[in-house]
Amino acid sequence: MAKVDSCLFKFRYFLYTKTRMGYFYHRREITKSTLEHPDGHSKCHPTDFVGLKIIPVPMLKDNYAYIIIETRSRKTVVIDPGDAHAVQETLKKANVTPSAVLTTHKHWDHSGGNGQMKRMYPDIKIYGGNLDRVPDVTNTLKDGDCLEIGPLCFKVIFTPGHTVGHLTYLLEGSPFGAPDSLFSGDHLFLSGCGRIFECSPSVMLNSLEALHRLPDDTLVWPGHEYAVQNLEFSVYLDPENEITRQKHLWAMKQRRKMLPTCPSSLREEKLYNPFLRLTDEVILKSLELDGCEEDIELLKVKSLTELRERKEHYKYDKI
Repeated sequence: MAKVDSCLFKFRYFLYTKTRMGYFYHRREITKSTLEHPDGHSKCHPTDFVGLKIIPVPMLKDNYAYIIIETRSRKTVVIDPGDAHAVQETLKKANVTPSAVLTTHKHWDHSGGNGQMKRMYPDIKIYGGNLDRVPDVTNTLKDGDCLEIGPLCFKVIFTPGHTVGHLTYLLEGSPFGAPDSLFSGDHLFLSGCGRIFECSPSVMLNSLEALHRLPDDTLVWPGHEYAVQNLEFSVYLDPENEITRQKHLWAMKQRRKMLPTCPSSLREEKLYNPFLRLTDEVILKSLELDGCEEDIELLKVKSLTELRERKEHYKYDKI
């Protein structure tokens, strides 16, 4: 039965990512979500720094796009416009015109609005990874590329795992007296990481470690509102971790008021995100793994693999 389920999932994933059926499914999900939450799944407000504004845009069931505005020049960048209409409404309210779209990966809930953005703004540049076949891109990117869009400077970090060509974007914060901001798509979430669809766990591990090396004050802006579920799983793994328990309670309060939980920081994530604590004694004990494994990299891969497996089958409480 497990083999049948696995084959069925792979077939559905193929249809979603490789055929137009995926796009039609995506459009249906937009319609359903709009009927359920006409104003979006969350009540989002801008985060303001000196000369910089970051606006989360709620869309679909739990996705976020982001609008980044340099307030002096009004230069504007959009991240992951899964629903172009929701993004355009926020752009109109902010009275700005986007110069570029940065797409983290090819999945329709992150890239499905690229074509509409191109039609709405004919001069816009749409960026995506050179390995991910992101729809409607005008410019492809690779690891280490630096994008300067007016005063906004983004470093491209190649983070395969969720998809073969997933990218994250690191916005330099120092010109604005702010920490750097990581737009992590479906790679890193508050207390979680993305499902490993197209790569091996060792590839995903390398990508997670690339982000782990970023400065602790880096802000993390994920592509989905998954905080409550992720933190519940983290509490299950490490019930004595008071920081995790308090963050979980905070996240539940936020969501009851339909408020977002982003951003977090890498400093926080290293305290409670099990996918950044793969060799922590408490996590290994919870996973029933031997922390005395001589090959530390092999131990990390085993830990990541077991964590993902357990998370897929974890039964969440209803909130």
